[in-house]
This record gives sequence, C-alpha cells and structure tokens, in this order.
Amino acid sequence: MPTDVNPGSRDVNPESAATPTGPAAPAGQQPPLRQAQTALTEQRILAAATELFLADGYPATTLEAVARRAQVGARTVYVRFGTKAALFKRVIDVAIVGDTEPVDALGRDWVQLALTASTAAERIAANAAAGRQVMQRTGALFAVAQQAAAVEPLIAGFWQEGRVATRRIQDIFWRRMTDDGLLGPAADLDWLIETSNVVVAAETYLLITRTTGWDLDAYQDWLATTLTRLVAAASPDAPPRAG
Repeated sequence: MPTDVNPGSRDVNPESAATPTGPAAPAGQQPPLRQAQTALTEQRILAAATELFLADGYPATTLEAVARRAQVGARTVYVRFGTKAALFKRVIDVAIVGDTEPVDALGRDWVQLALTASTAAERIAANAAAGRQVMQRTGALFAVAQQAAAVEPLIAGFWQEGRVATRRIQDIFWRRMTDDGLLGPAADLDWLIETSNVVVAAETYLLITRTTGWDLDAYQDWLATTLTRLVAAASPDAPPRAG
C-alpha cells in the first residue's frame, strides 16, 4: 500500500452511505443512485487531483492530500485508484477527452469530423482544432507529466502509451484521407504519418509554446498550416484535392 495513504482514515465517501431500498440491480451492477454517487465521488477526486498536480507538481502531491481536497476518505482514493500514478493517468485521460464518459478520443464528435469532412482542407482544419482542444485542457498537465516521467517509471510508461495513441490517430487520419481519395496516389503515406505524429505530439506543443510564447489560436493556426504543407511535401506532384 502506498505510503501516502492512511488506511485508518475515516471514510466519508458518499459511496459508503446507505442507499434507500428499491428494485435490486442486476448482478454485478450498481443501483442507479449508487452509480450517481460513485460518479460524483470520482469527479470530486479528479477535480481535486488536477488542482494539486498543477499547483504542487507530481512528486509533492499525495493521495492523502487529494482526499482532503476532495473531502473523501484517503482509503476511498486508494481503493478507487490504487496508486498516485494511476490517479494521474486518469486525470490526464479525462482531460484529453473532456469528461468521464467511457468514450475514447476516436469516438468523439470533434475527432470524427477530422475523419469524415468532405474535403482535405476541412479535415486538416478539424485535425488542428482537435489538437488545440486537447492542449487547451491538457497542456499544463502534459508539462507535469513530462517532468514526472523523468523520475517515475510508471509515468514514463504512460507517456509512451500516449505517444503510441497519438500516432495511431494520425495513422487512421491519413489512411482515411487516402481511402477517401483526398490525397494524391503518389503521396508518401508512411512519411506523412510519422512526420505529422511529431508535429502534433505533446512534446512539440510544450516546446513550441515555451520557445515562442504562442497562445492556443497561434498554435492551432500553425498546426493547420504545417499539416497542409506536409501534404504538399509528401506528394509534390499531386496536391490534395479540394473535394
């Protein structure tokens, strides 16, 4: 058990309160009221953890501190998340998509627009807008994660998982563009995927905003312009068709 969890602390988790009797839930499924309480508890913990990770950094934040900020028992945080690294990963995952619904980035409307818009220009613009949206919610947390990855192997592993997920989305994006006839047949697809993956990476966002001082509008414009130019570079004899 992590040293920053006090198993003897009083659990004031709403989940531990008695719930009114009512129709029994199916086996393995919580009653609706308990589900709502569970979701509310998680939201409180994630909000508290986000505040503390951003204010104090990863090393200085403890599960006990998160519990106090969320006004739940420390054991509640431990039972739900197990470790500080797992809690931090959950904070990042929720920030990326914007809520706690069990829908990954590919299932979100703002990513689907980048995969289904009718023209190459619209898809690239949607890709850039999606990148801006993620960084708006998660950029500061990525900075914390980048620092934590240098000292915490679990966070380093999560950081690498994030790289893989980002590349997967870029792979899907450009292959869908090709399948839908929005890229020229001579386009170097592998080069386009690998290069755009570097462009949209969290590390690139952190570096470029630190060195240029750009705001999110400037970052989004740079993404759209750079991705458009990458298409031309990948297929100089056959630029993307307008529709």
